Amino acid sequence: MADEAGGQLQKVEGGGGGVSPDFGAVLGRLGTAMRRGDLTFALIVIAILVVLILPMPSFLLDLMLALSLTFSVLVLMTGIFIQKAVEFNSFPMVLLLATMMRLALNLASTRLILSHGHEGTDAAGKVIEAFGGFIMGGNFVIGVIVFSILVLVNFIVITKGSTRIAEVAARFTLDGLPGRQMAIDADLSAGIINEPEARKRRSDLQKEADFFGSMDGASKFVRGDAIAGILITFINIIGGIIIGMVQHDMPFEAAADTFTRLTVGDGLVTQIPALIVSLAAGLMVSKGGLTESADEALFGQLSNYPKALGMSSMLTVGLSLVPGVPMLPFLTLAVMTGAGAYFLDKMHGEKLAKAQATAAAEAAVKAAPPAEEPISNSLKIDLLRLELGYGLLSLINTAKGQRLTDQIKALRRALATEVGFVMPSVRIQDNMQLAANAYVIYVKEVEAGRGDLRPNMLLVMDPRGEEITIPGEKTREPTFGLPALWIDTSNREEALFRGYTVVDPPTVVTTHLTEVVRENMSDLLSYAETQKLLDDLGREHQKLIADLIPASISVGGVQRVLQNLLLERVSIRDLPTILEGVSEASGHTRSIMAITEHVRARLARQLSDTNTAASGFVPLVTLSPEWEQAFAEALVGQGEDKQLSMAPSQLQDFINKVRQTFERFAMQGETPVLLTSPGIRPYVRSIIERFRPITVVMSQNEIHPKARIKTMGQI
Repeated sequence: MADEAGGQLQKVEGGGGGVSPDFGAVLGRLGTAMRRGDLTFALIVIAILVVLILPMPSFLLDLMLALSLTFSVLVLMTGIFIQKAVEFNSFPMVLLLATMMRLALNLASTRLILSHGHEGTDAAGKVIEAFGGFIMGGNFVIGVIVFSILVLVNFIVITKGSTRIAEVAARFTLDGLPGRQMAIDADLSAGIINEPEARKRRSDLQKEADFFGSMDGASKFVRGDAIAGILITFINIIGGIIIGMVQHDMPFEAAADTFTRLTVGDGLVTQIPALIVSLAAGLMVSKGGLTESADEALFGQLSNYPKALGMSSMLTVGLSLVPGVPMLPFLTLAVMTGAGAYFLDKMHGEKLAKAQATAAAEAAVKAAPPAEEPISNSLKIDLLRLELGYGLLSLINTAKGQRLTDQIKALRRALATEVGFVMPSVRIQDNMQLAANAYVIYVKEVEAGRGDLRPNMLLVMDPRGEEITIPGEKTREPTFGLPALWIDTSNREEALFRGYTVVDPPTVVTTHLTEVVRENMSDLLSYAETQKLLDDLGREHQKLIADLIPASISVGGVQRVLQNLLLERVSIRDLPTILEGVSEASGHTRSIMAITEHVRARLARQLSDTNTAASGFVPLVTLSPEWEQAFAEALVGQGEDKQLSMAPSQLQDFINKVRQTFERFAMQGETPVLLTSPGIRPYVRSIIERFRPITVVMSQNEIHPKARIKTMGQI
């Protein structure tokens, strides 16, 4: 029997459990939905709309009125404790929701008052009855007067002032927006702030403008709420008296007392939260440029002037001596303000003494003779330096267009991608000994180029080589010495329309600097930079470096190989392939020249691609067999110590033939490559680089098998 009863009990419990999981699942889904902020917000808005349509029981109205009052206090406290107005930039939306909530509760209470007001003063809930009884003190005339005063304070004083402040703040914020954005850009250009800080400031500035713009319109919600409260109150009183007398046969005095008490109680319950939210709105728009909370701003600024408290104490003492005025309250306040003035003055004196001591210490440090600069500092040299005449300083400080410093930053990034290592920083300084519009470029303290600019004009060149017909000042382009013309900026469109090349002064300097850096790239690759390139290689290449250095070659040897490549403007970006070539060659030779030639053969794909013309072919000019034999026979020495020893007359003949051939192709718009045998290529290059350094010299080993070639001629 016990087992049977236990089985029945288990069955009953199981049956109950069959209902509970479904209900728990429903609650779980509801909890999951409520945890999503968007669904919760949507449900709140829907609830407000439902209150506008459907009737609400009195106990639920009590709960919602308490919620409205609590929410209003929360908004006010948030407005007090935040430090900047933009920290509460959702306030306009909060203001709209609070206004809609109060209007919905007004409508719900109106429905209850007009429907059940004849039943007694608790017809619209206990909260309205409590406000109607406590504040009115049993006399509805007092309640009407108190309600009227609250509405006037809210509508005329707080709301009107807040609206005006919001309008002016929005106008001034929007008018000052461009200037403040330019100030942020200026700080960024000057290096005072970085790019993330500039983005944050721009974002804060935009939020501030959006906030004050929204508050300009949102303040109308408060104004409209006050007007609606007044109209609803009058409608409820008149409508309630009519309904009580006509439909419920109530005497006029009873109907007036009951419905006025209920309506005024309802008005007080809704107007007090409205007054609190209006005060919060006034605090928000009144903060202006304050960067601290309301209490810090108020008490901190009032306590900065102890003399003001002292004068207030004296005035209060004088008022206490007036006949008929109660002395005790005024004397109490006089003692309190006087004590506050005394202690604040003492505190400020201590702060002033500390500030003076700190200032004196800083002045003593500044007045101390500066420490003598170490002599070793005079040994340091600038790898790259650009000196400007005083007339060209506007190229750095100008706010129009792209500044010279910005172009140099872009140049360093472009050369790093093209060449394979980051060029040194360029030191820019003024030189009063230069002509006003002159500039000089130095590489390792040695002058490498100079030019003359017109800072407020444009440089125009004709790519066809014809004479420029636009009025201007004739000159020579400083980088390549081409004929050019300085024109006024107003003639830019005409020059572009005629097909001329138009550049501004910063671009002229940057182009000249680019060419100087390309010509001296090998000298700018230092030992330290070489070591940095090796250290920056990926972890998968570190084993190759460990096997290669220092067992087969030193870092200095790698530096020499890279310098030889850069001397002929070969990119060293593919450093792993270069190191593989060095590893292969260093196994059977110690000659840097031989290692370099082997590396160039490993870079055949890169060299062929770099020298491929727009037509898709590598244009070639080959050496005749006679010149190949002449160079081979002119090599003297044994092993790796071979040198070129060619008769001067024969050497001059070779130079003339190369110059004539390549100038003829240059007139045809072609820039061919001089092709030689591998054994004599470095020696031929050593001759050509002295009179035509831009000519590329390659050996047969450096032509990739898949490269398409086209022989243009022969020397």
